[in-house]
Amino acid sequence: MKPLCLSRRRALLLSASLCLPAIGVQSAQPALPGSSVYQLRPPLTDQNGQAFDIASLRGQPALVSMFYGSCDMVCPMIFQTIAQTLQTLPARDRARVRVLMVSFDPARDSVAVLKQLAQTHECDAQWTLARTDEDQARLLAAVLGVQYRRLPSGEFNHSSTVLLLDAQGRIVARSGLLGRVDPLLLRALQAQLLPRS
Repeated sequence: MKPLCLSRRRALLLSASLCLPAIGVQSAQPALPGSSVYQLRPPLTDQNGQAFDIASLRGQPALVSMFYGSCDMVCPMIFQTIAQTLQTLPARDRARVRVLMVSFDPARDSVAVLKQLAQTHECDAQWTLARTDEDQARLLAAVLGVQYRRLPSGEFNHSSTVLLLDAQGRIVARSGLLGRVDPLLLRALQAQLLPRS
C-alpha cells in the first residue's frame, strides 16, 4: 500500500496549496473551508460523457463512494445501501441529496460502462457516476480515506466506505455498513437536511 501513502502526502500538499488565497481572483461564493473535499478538483467525466466538477455538489449534502464496475459483490451492495438510505427520507429531503460514485478502475470503466451501471442500478438524476485517470483516482481515494489495490487477477481488494459530505464538502460521517441503512449515517444525513438559521 506504499502508493497510497505517497498519494496521501500528495493529497495533503495539494489541499494545503489550494487553501492559499488566490491573488487578484474574485469569487462569487465564499471560500471553501480548508477541510473541504471540493478543494481537490480532479478532472471527472460523468456517465453521460460530460465533464463533471466535484465542486458543483456544493450547497447540498452528498453521499460519496468509490467503486469499480466489474465488481460483482461489494460494489453492487454499495449502490444498494446508498439507494436504501435515500429511500428512508421523505421525497422532499431525498431530492436535496446528491450521490457521487467515482471509479478507481478507469482502464475498464469507460463512459459507456458507467452509463450501463447507472441504468442497471436505476440511478436517477441525483446520481453521478464518474471516472478520472489512475493518479487522480488514487489522490481522491486518499482524501476520502478509501483504500484499494489491484489483485493479480485484475480485480480489486477495496474498502467499502460511504461518506457524507456537508454542503461545503466536509466529511461529516462515514460508514462501512453494507446491505442495510446505517442509523448513524442516516442521522447525520438528516441533520444536514435541517433548515439552517
